[in-house]
Amino acid sequence: MSATDTSLRRVMGVPSLVIFGLAYMVPLTVFTTYGLVAVTTGGHVPTAYLVTLVAMLFTAFSYAALVKAFPRAGSAYTYARRAFGGHVGFLTGWSLMIDYLLLPLINYVLMGIYLNAQLPGIPPWVFALAGVLLITGLNIVGITVVRNANLVLVGLQLLFAAVFVVCAVLHVLQNPGVSLLQPLYDAGLTFPGLLAGAAMLALSFLGFDAISTLSEEARDAQRTVPRAIILTTVIGGLIFTVIAYVSTLVIPNVADLENPDAAANQIMEVSAGRWLEVFFLVAYIAGCIAAALASQASVSRILFAMGRDGSLPRPIFYRLHPRFRTPITGNLLVGLFGLTALVISLATVSSMISFGALAAFSFVNLSVIKTYVF
Repeated sequence: MSATDTSLRRVMGVPSLVIFGLAYMVPLTVFTTYGLVAVTTGGHVPTAYLVTLVAMLFTAFSYAALVKAFPRAGSAYTYARRAFGGHVGFLTGWSLMIDYLLLPLINYVLMGIYLNAQLPGIPPWVFALAGVLLITGLNIVGITVVRNANLVLVGLQLLFAAVFVVCAVLHVLQNPGVSLLQPLYDAGLTFPGLLAGAAMLALSFLGFDAISTLSEEARDAQRTVPRAIILTTVIGGLIFTVIAYVSTLVIPNVADLENPDAAANQIMEVSAGRWLEVFFLVAYIAGCIAAALASQASVSRILFAMGRDGSLPRPIFYRLHPRFRTPITGNLLVGLFGLTALVISLATVSSMISFGALAAFSFVNLSVIKTYVF
């Protein structure tokens, strides 16, 4: 294989792609917005997740259909470019990159915040910088390394989720009288509140779409990638719903949440005590690392695809590392962008992150209509 070869290695099967998607989604992200959504929906977070899951499945099927038509790296950028031309593709690519560039960034910021809370003598920017260097290095070394690392990190999150569900169930058994139906429906459930909560939860599902960026590294992409996209959406949605359901059983009354922004810590303490709260921190940091790995891998491949198509300078972005066969320019650029985590606030990056995703989803659904109807 020559140093100028620009063929990505096809090493990903359906299980690896699903793990990649779950790593991007972060199974424990349910706790990030749990308190806020609980207040908005009147304590019906699992119902809001079910509504969001149904809506996300429509977009997931759109991605799956377009992967069969265009099994190439680039995700929504490639689909919009093929359906509507270069100008729309360019706009979609940059909208998608806003989302993908901010997702590693928000994970670096969260790592700094949570670890600094446990080790206040070390500034948050130190943890953020370590995260940038680690994630960029692993992505350059290769998708196989990212795949194996994500398997361990997602496994840790799923282990915590299983332990938490058991602890929550034991707590409910020791405190009879809790309504098993209340988290899903009661007289306090309102349609506007439910829809408002579901809208907030849409970002929890970001990740199934990232699987499409690995189409040129998947074996039999036209078969494996669509399956992985649908499976990831369903599995992720069910994990979110189950965790939200048992969390509501632990603290069924929204008024009992002392601080909605830190609801996770209170839920852990009530259900099992301090040890579960520490376990949650470890698993949550693992989730941040896994999500940063997956999101950086995705955006580097979008930059690679845009360089190949001439939307970005081809000699610079259409390049792979001569040894590891990974998009070297894209990975280095995303790593440099990630350094802004040293100075940016969580509120700022959170307020910006939804625009790119919603724009990309809109273009994907329009591309399905254009490709298969007209």
